[in-house]
Amino acid sequence: MKQAIVARTDIGMGEGKLAAQVAHASLSAYQDAGRRVRKKWQGEGQKKIVLKGDSESQLFALADKADKEGIPYAIVRDAGHTQLEPGTVTALAVGPARDDTVDRVTGDLSLY
Repeated sequence: MKQAIVARTDIGMGEGKLAAQVAHASLSAYQDAGRRVRKKWQGEGQKKIVLKGDSESQLFALADKADKEGIPYAIVRDAGHTQLEPGTVTALAVGPARDDTVDRVTGDLSLY
């Protein structure tokens, strides 16, 4: 099992901002996963990958694919306290779910 987090490359997030947004996405999707899925993922080491996304529209399209696959997902919107405007979509987490299921949604993306 794994979780893929897709972070936007087109909005100029600094490294700290990127790390925070990835963490927000990961935790949000984890909370939406069922108890059995969470327990299984935890038992397997909570594998995560961070991938490059190039736009807000891409993240929403990937979220639609995850929804159709029945995979937990979460879109993160920034609060706007530091680098970005309030409501800016920064990241998408897909999973935790089986590796092959997550790959059907995010398998074409490059590692961050």
